[in-house]
Amino acid sequence: MKDLSKLLEANRAWAAEMQKEDPQFFSRLVAQQRPEYLWIGCSDSRVPANQIVNLMPGDVFVHRNIANLVHTNDINCLAVIQFAVEVLNVKHIILCGHYGCGGVQAAIDDNSHGLVDYWVWSIKLTYKRHKHWLDKLPAEKRPPILCELNVIEQVSTLGCNRVIQQAWSQGNAVQLHSWIYDIHDGLLRDLGMCCGASDDPELLYKQALADIKERASA
Repeated sequence: MKDLSKLLEANRAWAAEMQKEDPQFFSRLVAQQRPEYLWIGCSDSRVPANQIVNLMPGDVFVHRNIANLVHTNDINCLAVIQFAVEVLNVKHIILCGHYGCGGVQAAIDDNSHGLVDYWVWSIKLTYKRHKHWLDKLPAEKRPPILCELNVIEQVSTLGCNRVIQQAWSQGNAVQLHSWIYDIHDGLLRDLGMCCGASDDPELLYKQALADIKERASA
């Protein structure tokens, strides 16, 4: 059995450093979590939600899965969304993808990936819907563009979620955001699909899609 004592030691060092910098840090966390943000992102170990936005534990409620997908039959994801909106009263839901996503690559290559193939079926559908112009791009451009398309597709799905629709109908001002992360430089990009109760999701989707096409053709 592999010894993980180094991780436990690192944890003790981290806890001691946090206590030194802010003696009340852990007592505040114990009292109650009041995050303003729900982050729905990829499970990729290179994309840690709190760190890349420079926020502390307790500031971001996080759900992660392969390729940052919002499946309508994923009870885990749906429960997280409901808890975040109805219990934690988050103000912003950030759907964040990243370039170089293995889940997106698995959706477009010709290899078999077992259960992953089932999981990324919606990305395969996204690729098919846009195949007529994606296939005109140089091969190296297709995966990063599909990563962007996947993000706005997931925000569109999120906007149709029953919990979100109900929250908006009751005057909840929670907003949905479409972001993508570049591992090469550590920077986030807003893909332009910021959606609230008074917005037209279909119009925002069309605008975001037009922007992606414009970047792809540049």
